[in-house]
Amino acid sequence: MTAPPAWWARIPDPVVDAAVVAIAAADVRLNLWDDSPFAVAVAAAGCAALALRRRFPLAVFVCTLPATLMQDMVFAPFAALFTLAERSRNRRLLTVGALLFALASAAPWPLDDLSSRDRTWTLVNFFYMLAAAAPVLLGQLLQARRDLGRRLVEIEEAREHERLLHSQAVLARERAQLAREMHDVVSHQVSLIAVQAGALQVAAREPDFKEGVRTIRSLSVDTLDELRHMVTLLRAAGGRATELTPQPTLADLHRLVTTSGIDADLTGELPPDISTRAQRAVYRTVQEALTNVRKHAPGAPATVRLWCADDGTAFGVTVTNTRPTRPSLPLPGSHQGLIGLAERAELLDGTLESGPTAHGGYEVRLSIPNHPD
Repeated sequence: MTAPPAWWARIPDPVVDAAVVAIAAADVRLNLWDDSPFAVAVAAAGCAALALRRRFPLAVFVCTLPATLMQDMVFAPFAALFTLAERSRNRRLLTVGALLFALASAAPWPLDDLSSRDRTWTLVNFFYMLAAAAPVLLGQLLQARRDLGRRLVEIEEAREHERLLHSQAVLARERAQLAREMHDVVSHQVSLIAVQAGALQVAAREPDFKEGVRTIRSLSVDTLDELRHMVTLLRAAGGRATELTPQPTLADLHRLVTTSGIDADLTGELPPDISTRAQRAVYRTVQEALTNVRKHAPGAPATVRLWCADDGTAFGVTVTNTRPTRPSLPLPGSHQGLIGLAERAELLDGTLESGPTAHGGYEVRLSIPNHPD
């Protein structure tokens, strides 16, 4: 369960922006020492630009530098630099920004009025104003905290997905075991009852006995039909049609892609007459590949391409994702998914290939010969 946001996070953005602009204007008013119209206009423009710092953080920060050079103002460039650090991952850009802020704060105005004493104090003020690293560090800290919260949510979702997969696999094994027991033991024994009842019906002389044996044989045949129906149901998916269905077909592939929780596109098509086993292999390959994208390449879009060879001798699916847009964290897994897919492909005389792409992504390719199951 996600914790509710702090009270300050619930304040509307326009209210926060208005407060930031007002505080910056008050800072300029209290520390105004160059009251020329041009200097006042530059300072006012720098303060007003803070209202757009969320959309254009770099441009707004640059707009505050002239006002910082002309006036003894601190809050406006601090706020702009903090927003830039919160939204940018470019460490070199942030370092240059902090240095420019320190230089603009320490340099005298006008620039051509620089005595020897002023040069000494300018150097001292420059190192003093290197405290501009503070908004950079605070912004980066807030960015890391936000990334960590997002990673924790993804880890919890991945663990829940793993639990669902595990419980569904256990249920599928239990269904398969029960189906085998019913088919191999119960059905066999009921078949023997039906055969023995048929033999007794032929050999019976008394009408009452013959009728009783006929009833036993009829009930045995009906029971066999019910058992076969139950075995079929147990071996089928059962329950709701979800991406975790044990016996899926290509009809379920679109739902799997759209409900995978990542930005995935499904393209291409397969021959309409491929076997059920081949359909399940394609489905399981896509399911495992999308699960791996979600776990190991957060934020990366994926493409699921169904294909068929031009000469019709093979068909398959290729799942490709780009490089992750966010750092990934180690997530729990069995490390057996691709091995199981390769074994499934070998049973169909096919191949499974997987590996990184030249652009930093990953690709999984299943190829199956086009012959009857």
